[in-house]
Amino acid sequence: MTAFAPRPVLSPEAHWALLADDAPHGDLTTESLGIGEAAGKIRFAARQDMTVAGLEDAAALLSLAGVAVSPTTRSGDRAAPGTVLLEGEGPASALHRAWKVSQTFLEIWSGVATGAQALTDAARAVRPDAIVACTRKNVPGTKRMAAAAVHAGGAVMHRLGLSETLLVFPEHRAFLPDEDLALLAKRLKVAAPEKKCVIEVLSVDEGIAAARAGFDVIQTEKFRPGDVGELARCLDTVAPRPILAAAGGITPENAGDYVHAGADVLVSSWPYTARPADIAVAIEPSGS
Repeated sequence: MTAFAPRPVLSPEAHWALLADDAPHGDLTTESLGIGEAAGKIRFAARQDMTVAGLEDAAALLSLAGVAVSPTTRSGDRAAPGTVLLEGEGPASALHRAWKVSQTFLEIWSGVATGAQALTDAARAVRPDAIVACTRKNVPGTKRMAAAAVHAGGAVMHRLGLSETLLVFPEHRAFLPDEDLALLAKRLKVAAPEKKCVIEVLSVDEGIAAARAGFDVIQTEKFRPGDVGELARCLDTVAPRPILAAAGGITPENAGDYVHAGADVLVSSWPYTARPADIAVAIEPSGS
């Protein structure tokens, strides 16, 4: 069970918009069959091992449609196959209106959380305090849910956007080809003294130079684990020692290798491409 408060991430207005997007002019099939007033029940259950995310928002979608919901899990829980995640009762019109929206929402974000959990488990199997940080490369417009799913899976956000972090890419330095790294680090610390200065490097030598120049975090881009290990050993001779973040191509299959090599943080966007979780939904008349 996670420590954060189990509450919806999106606003009621956003939930209404999702429902309206799927049924802008009513449910033609349910209305044509004349079953809208019939009392029914709905049950969501895991078909696989998964980490739950988006449960509170799925419940809010059902509730707005007119379903009395009874959550049996919450975001951050791990669920085995067959675990009932959420139940509800209401008229058939409400059940069918919110069914696919809430199911798809829950499957997509539980998939991201399950991916983040897989990365975190792989890293912490090597070192229990290893940190997995997910990038801002989520689908545009979904940042709030992406961040919530990442946290549900035991990871943290690498950076939420451009406004709150200092991260110098080679693409920035292309506009300052003659700028000394030490001067660059000093300029950043003067401009934003309360922020950590992070730089992405493309070689071990560049990482050592950036550390000696005073950068707080050295982020490697697509280094092999052996190169991360070499840089980690060199950074041990620098005081104060900067944090070493390994980025680029980090997956559950190689996460442990990077932690073993000496990375303090694993930076990855892999969970955003994870398959949606498989969740079974059953709808039936009340009393059946």
